[in-house]
Amino acid sequence: MKIYKSFLYAFLLVGILSSCEGDLDIELEDDDDLLAEDVFNQPGGYDRAIAGVYANFSVVGLDDPGTSNLAGIDAGTGNYIRGLFNLQSLSSDEVIWNFENDQGIRQIQRNSWDANNVIVLGFWARATFEISLANEFLRQTTNEKLDQRGVDAPTREKVITYRAEARVLRALANYHLLDLFRRAPFATENDLVGFTRVPEISGQDLFNYIETELLEVEADLLDVNPGNAEQYGRATKGVAKMILAKLYLNAEIYLGAENGRFADCLRVCDEIINSGYSLTPNYLNNFNADNNTNGAQNEIIFPVIADGVAVRNFGGASIIMQGQQNGNGDFKPAPADFGVIGFGNLFRVRQELSLTFEDPLFNNDERNTLVKFDVPIDPSPTPPEARDIAVGPDLLDTSSGYLMAKYSNLTSTGEPGQDQTFVDTDFPLFRLADVYLMYAEAHLEGGGGDITTATRYINLLRERAFGDTSGNITEGELTLDFILDERARELHWEAHRRQDLVRYGLYTGGAYIWSFKGGPQNGTAIAEKFKLFPVPASSRSANPNLGQNDGF
Repeated sequence: MKIYKSFLYAFLLVGILSSCEGDLDIELEDDDDLLAEDVFNQPGGYDRAIAGVYANFSVVGLDDPGTSNLAGIDAGTGNYIRGLFNLQSLSSDEVIWNFENDQGIRQIQRNSWDANNVIVLGFWARATFEISLANEFLRQTTNEKLDQRGVDAPTREKVITYRAEARVLRALANYHLLDLFRRAPFATENDLVGFTRVPEISGQDLFNYIETELLEVEADLLDVNPGNAEQYGRATKGVAKMILAKLYLNAEIYLGAENGRFADCLRVCDEIINSGYSLTPNYLNNFNADNNTNGAQNEIIFPVIADGVAVRNFGGASIIMQGQQNGNGDFKPAPADFGVIGFGNLFRVRQELSLTFEDPLFNNDERNTLVKFDVPIDPSPTPPEARDIAVGPDLLDTSSGYLMAKYSNLTSTGEPGQDQTFVDTDFPLFRLADVYLMYAEAHLEGGGGDITTATRYINLLRERAFGDTSGNITEGELTLDFILDERARELHWEAHRRQDLVRYGLYTGGAYIWSFKGGPQNGTAIAEKFKLFPVPASSRSANPNLGQNDGF
């Protein structure tokens, strides 16, 4: 479902902006006076309204891509996926942002953040804004409201599904707040608009709320049908189950070791696997400009939509792709390799990610798109077997280390996207490949299933990556340590890594050190408090009901 910008004007301007400020204490810059009836009484009004709830994951404002509807937070920092990428990947062993003078960056990538970090605030504000958008849609679509407007029966049937989707999107935002903060402001559609001091929900209560919401709406959601273009990007039964699987996989981290839910995780993974999704034969099709039509739509469970003309932003896959390119036009990867222009040399690969591809076996792995920084465009690239594994990149020397060539604004047939600054590539937030990996991990954690099935799922990923069975593993080789490394190879730069390291007990402390962890180039141990991010100080000032995580 392509969420075109015209839909945004229909909902993001509907009195929601003032209600948002009251519900969740987010200061918003837009103050349009349009009333809800101006939207819902128009033909297609309910379609446009639900599209606005989806659009918050992609865009940040109503005008140009550089204008944010969150006051005091720039358009890049306030983008949902860019914020999630920063908190999950930039804070881990996957990636370095080269320019540490950018506000908030140094604290995030050196694991030293505090409650005044603007990147933390940007994601908190965007996620809580999503909750308010969903709440307002639900307020405006009750049976009473539909009766008042004289809504016909076919539209009412659609609205039932839309309401379920809005609850899934709200649950998704709450899931990210649970994972990153363990707490969230608790506002629902049943709270009055303008209620300025909403209570907090945290820990077990937040977990239970998300789980209950997802289970309650399942019957009203669309069935999984990956071949249906109209369904692409919608919050289907598969999306709801994916969030549940993530909840259950991480339940011990969220709730304590005695509260493991690995059996539930494996059960839900089984349901997802058997619901109709399939791997695209070409791994990189998941990250191309036509990933909504090139076969990847059968694997991507939930994409965050991009469109170089209609859904433009300085986040999502756009910022990742621009940051992949070499700032020096004489060296790979050049802008032409990705079909983009603009910012270059923003990102480099941390040493530790490059080491997951160190074995010569991975020279033939399609997922290995690392490019040594000094490979010239002409006469030819350095073959993979001749590459040296990067040492920890020195931030003072931005001409060393590895760059990444995973995302592309070229189609699977090599055609450029519609725009070179704002890409057409949808960000694959959830993929079937992750479900295979979760099944295997849940099995090894005692969640049931069997080792033969788990190994088969892993080998499906390896056979796609290698093009044959040369990378396949045996049942005896399937261990938790193997899965952690395989998740890095399969899912790197997709905003999962911090969560994985936390679940494995490797994020804080000194058991695992990566470059720049805790500050110095060679890394150091970090305190337990950095498993979480702090509730922003400004948000707590606005809403005293919000608590704070230990150490902040």
